[in-house]
Amino acid sequence: MNWIYPITIVLYSISLIGYFVDFLQHNRKVNIMAFWLLSIVWVLQTVFFVIRAIELDRVPLLTPFEGLFFYAWLVVTLSLAINWFFRVDFLVLFTNVIGFSMMAFSLFTPDGDVPESLSALLASELLIIHISFILLSYAAFTFSFACQIMYAIQHQMLKRKVWGKRLLRFGALSKLDSFSFIAVMIAWPFLLIGLILGFIWAHSQLAYVPFFDSKVISSLIVLGIYAVFIYQRVVKLVRGYNMALLGIAGFLVLLINYFLSGQYSSFHIWY
Repeated sequence: MNWIYPITIVLYSISLIGYFVDFLQHNRKVNIMAFWLLSIVWVLQTVFFVIRAIELDRVPLLTPFEGLFFYAWLVVTLSLAINWFFRVDFLVLFTNVIGFSMMAFSLFTPDGDVPESLSALLASELLIIHISFILLSYAAFTFSFACQIMYAIQHQMLKRKVWGKRLLRFGALSKLDSFSFIAVMIAWPFLLIGLILGFIWAHSQLAYVPFFDSKVISSLIVLGIYAVFIYQRVVKLVRGYNMALLGIAGFLVLLINYFLSGQYSSFHIWY
């Protein structure tokens, strides 16, 4: 199984380069090649996930390495579905920059099993569901972020009157805005339910809920930012460039929550 992971990352990087070349030169053949390479990446990721589950006799979601890997797998799955059903040319590129980054970061995390001292505590179906819901929300927020980045770039191109085929391939601003909003509307409930399940698990296993843990606080901040996003869109009917910037800010806070807040957490000592 050790050979699958590095090959997957190499193919993923080649696919991403192909999409970037297509972004610069509008090369349809390179785009098709990049798509099929990304499809192979998805197959290899799925095989790796299944083999690891069989070897460890559990759902491989409990370690930081497994979390990053599953996050990347979700992003690849989502981007392939987007490419197949919606055909927004650059969306796969922008989405998979995040997905590839997750897999690259996973190379620097230990890929071993859960320590024996924590295995009994972490052996919980509720914890697996909690992590799954959180990562599903992150994948949807990633898709929304990609749409918002594309919206912001296209807005600036239109403002500066940068015309050409590349501008047309970004897709309509209204479509990017709609995709972004739908993704947030899917992601926000997943994040909320994931946090609630985490609180329930903590109370059942530890008899207290760590509301003042840094990762919990930052997760609630992310939830609040996107709640403001939804409120502004649904109630105030606000759309456009400023909403895209708000969504981008929310995702940057999400990344801080995922990577940095755990360093100062007294509760998430393993994840």
